[in-house]
Amino acid sequence: MTRPPATRALLVSTLSATALLATAGCSVDEPRPRWFSASASATGASPAVEQPAGPGAALTEAQARAALVTEADLGEPWAPTRGARTWRDGLLKATTEDRDCQRLLDALYTEEPFGTPKGPQATSALDDGDTDAQLHYRVTAHPPADVDRTLDWMKSLPGRCGQFTAATTRGGVQSVEVSDLPLPPAGDARQALRVTLAGETEEGELTYLTVDLAAVRVGEETITLTNAGLDEVYAEVTQQAVQLGAQRLADIRKQGRAQI
Repeated sequence: MTRPPATRALLVSTLSATALLATAGCSVDEPRPRWFSASASATGASPAVEQPAGPGAALTEAQARAALVTEADLGEPWAPTRGARTWRDGLLKATTEDRDCQRLLDALYTEEPFGTPKGPQATSALDDGDTDAQLHYRVTAHPPADVDRTLDWMKSLPGRCGQFTAATTRGGVQSVEVSDLPLPPAGDARQALRVTLAGETEEGELTYLTVDLAAVRVGEETITLTNAGLDEVYAEVTQQAVQLGAQRLADIRKQGRAQI
């Protein structure tokens, strides 16, 4: 699909030149979307500082919400979601024999590779009006050691589950491919995957679903992002949203507990 430049609103980027070069160096073989430019300072509100957040200090729910990446960061045609896509139940609710591959499918469906979070959390859900891609972005709290173990597991998946088949609950068969998705040097630890599922509907219509799954640990908090759709899914959106979000979360942690 060709995206008319006139339909995209360019945002002014305040990321440093070094950060932008790092992101560009991590891009996969896709053209840079001309409409996308993340701004590290584009927050909805500036929290008032009360005290610095020391080691182990959890964010408040308001701070977690302030750390989200939203449609204001991505610009047009991104907008608040209109609801879950039908391919979530139709394609991602699936089973396979290998335990690690099944765990990956479950993580894609639930969008919780680290399990159920405890404590404050926040989520934004956005739709791309041009391609029907859907982006879910979460800020949660998990023990850092548990997060790092899960990130190591994700890193192993292109080798363990590079190619496999999965059966959907509706009787379809999906050919699944898993590859590493490079990320810019964001947060304290990070990992991302690009997963593609190819198959056909009950009516015999071919489907090709692309899902980016990215996770970053920033101190005591974790960012989880999925960017998925049946049309174009831009890896650069995933990469820059992760970079922007990790910097924003780090800044909020430095500002300390706030009344927002």
